[in-house]
Amino acid sequence: MDALPETPPERVAETGDPRVDYRFTLAAERTFLAWIRTALALLAGGVAVHELVRTFATPAIRTTLATVAIGLATVVAAAAYPRWRAVDDAIRRDRPLPVSKLMLVLAVAITAICLLTGIAMATA
Repeated sequence: MDALPETPPERVAETGDPRVDYRFTLAAERTFLAWIRTALALLAGGVAVHELVRTFATPAIRTTLATVAIGLATVVAAAAYPRWRAVDDAIRRDRPLPVSKLMLVLAVAITAICLLTGIAMATA
């Protein structure tokens, strides 16, 4: 089996030569799929809270939790593909990986969902 010839870094930066270690591109793809799984889990959680949880003190809490979870699922799903494209492009051009604020948004929103759920359960 012949190895791919080495491409000079300046040539990779100019052309975006796709001859990169496939393990990096597959890792980026797995990360994309993890974001999609996270979005699906948030969607399922939002639907479950809305349809199955009837013990909260007020229906507004249940609706708010479901709406926040489904809204966050939408944001994560919508941002997953552009994030994957940006990472893949950076890998192919041998550039630093782009920074994403999506992790911060996800962490803050999940924390808010947890706090609101705790409050709703305590008042039930």
